[in-house]
Amino acid sequence: MHFTSERRLDDGVLERRFTLGDIPGILWTPASASASEPAPLILLGHPGGLDKMYPRLAGRARHSAADGFAAATIELPGSGNRPRRAALEQARADMRRAVEAGEPVGDEIVDALVLPLVEESVPEWRAALDALLSLPGIGGPVGYSGGVISIGIRMAVADPRISAAVLFAGSFVPRAVLEEARQVTIPLHVLLQWDDEGNDRQVALDLFDAFGSKEKTLQANMGGHTGVPRFAGEAAAQFLARHLK
Repeated sequence: MHFTSERRLDDGVLERRFTLGDIPGILWTPASASASEPAPLILLGHPGGLDKMYPRLAGRARHSAADGFAAATIELPGSGNRPRRAALEQARADMRRAVEAGEPVGDEIVDALVLPLVEESVPEWRAALDALLSLPGIGGPVGYSGGVISIGIRMAVADPRISAAVLFAGSFVPRAVLEEARQVTIPLHVLLQWDDEGNDRQVALDLFDAFGSKEKTLQANMGGHTGVPRFAGEAAAQFLARHLK
């Protein structure tokens, strides 16, 4: 991990941009963190385009820092300034065409769009987690929040360092990932926008039902994809604080 920039925000949060190989990322650390009192870590997922998503990510990170957490994120494969993936671009185009035509997005398109992204990005997230936990001032337990829900599911299954997760039911889910959800046993808080135009509500409900966790909460709110109410975000933050401290 190589830090490329550093600045102290007005609330005392230290924001550092880094690269892990050719993968860009950002780490936010609360002013209270130290080698003797390391901060628990929350991995912030997102749908890709780190610079485009920065305002929302920074807002989530600063909210987490106020609760005593460090937060970090990395760019997804094929997004932002990372090299484009021809197959991924084609799958995105096929998905857009289906949505614009009012047609269902078939399993073949969903698999082509999501499964390669999961296969490539989860090892990258785990490598980033290795590097982050080696830094002074950063420690466990670790939570995962937001982003492409299939990536969050795979992380919850593959990495035992993830102690709890907040998942956003707002992206396409391959049937293979729905089956994988049965292996998830950590505490979960799932946010669902009831009128999300890009989300199959029934698939989201089936996915929640499939999770193997003994503690899981589904918080459904009226509104579209970008209309998550403030209180829902606060409830998710309280969930992570309860399980990571």
